[in-house]
Amino acid sequence: MFINLHKTDYVLSQAARYVELVVYSVVAFFVPFLLSHPQLLVGTLVNASLVLAGLNLKNMKLLPVILLPSIAVLTRGAIFGPFTVFLLYMIPFIWIGNSLLVGSMKINIRTVNNISLNQWLRLLIGICAKTIFLALSAFILIKLNIIPELFMTTMGIMQVYTAVAGGVLALGIHHVKKKFTMKLSI
Repeated sequence: MFINLHKTDYVLSQAARYVELVVYSVVAFFVPFLLSHPQLLVGTLVNASLVLAGLNLKNMKLLPVILLPSIAVLTRGAIFGPFTVFLLYMIPFIWIGNSLLVGSMKINIRTVNNISLNQWLRLLIGICAKTIFLALSAFILIKLNIIPELFMTTMGIMQVYTAVAGGVLALGIHHVKKKFTMKLSI
């Protein structure tokens, strides 16, 4: 089992990849910047863009989708209100958490010719890795009195909810998009 950042789920033209890069980046930035609440909706859409990027983008094209959501939240300053300044301490951890979710979609897992199971297993690995990493990071920063306890909920159980919902949404979109793309290429 290893991570291959050059791996995509199926072949797309270079133009189609750039369109996907723009779409996922726009969602990753503007959903948290414009909506800010409810976190369940915002997090679901952002996590869906992360999973889709992990399935369809390569290498450095993954970075905007990984980095932009927390930059949007910080720029907006609305989600945590007066606690937004504390978000600065969490941003590097959020970027790593997003990278874990995206990277999980690049893992090569040998299964018995069951692509669907493979995607669900990779998603489960990514959700667990991201949630555990963010919750543990928040816990340590809270215990060091660097950030307030408010972050434990948003970086803990809420990550599970939004990553599961976003992952299910992303895999549904991906399945439909893949079938449509395959029909066009025949």
